[in-house]
Amino acid sequence: MQQGDGTEAQVTWDDQQNINRFGRLNNRLHELADEIRLAKEANENLEDAGNELILSDEDVVRFQIGEVFAHMPMDDVETRLEQMKEEAAKKLERLEEEKESILAQMAELKKILYGKFKDAINLEED
Repeated sequence: MQQGDGTEAQVTWDDQQNINRFGRLNNRLHELADEIRLAKEANENLEDAGNELILSDEDVVRFQIGEVFAHMPMDDVETRLEQMKEEAAKKLERLEEEKESILAQMAELKKILYGKFKDAINLEED
């Protein structure tokens, strides 16, 4: 591997493992971005459903369970919707925490790899 100043940098087994780990973390980061986007959309949809439920003046409403709609009492739907909102918020929080953890690990690997290879390695995305 050639460095910018013309000297050769020896790539050790540990270096290759760090490069591979960085690649896996980067892939997971991209997957997380999609999962976070979907989780945010789910949260918004649940919030919209809650708002529509508030506007409804019916005692029994249709509630989707899987692929079917069931007629359920308004109170049961409100309770179930609140549980779903809590679960969705917790999922989004877990995903955000995982993202922060991955970013921290990637920053540490960047320091190690750029420290050894300087400008001979590019870990930045275009």
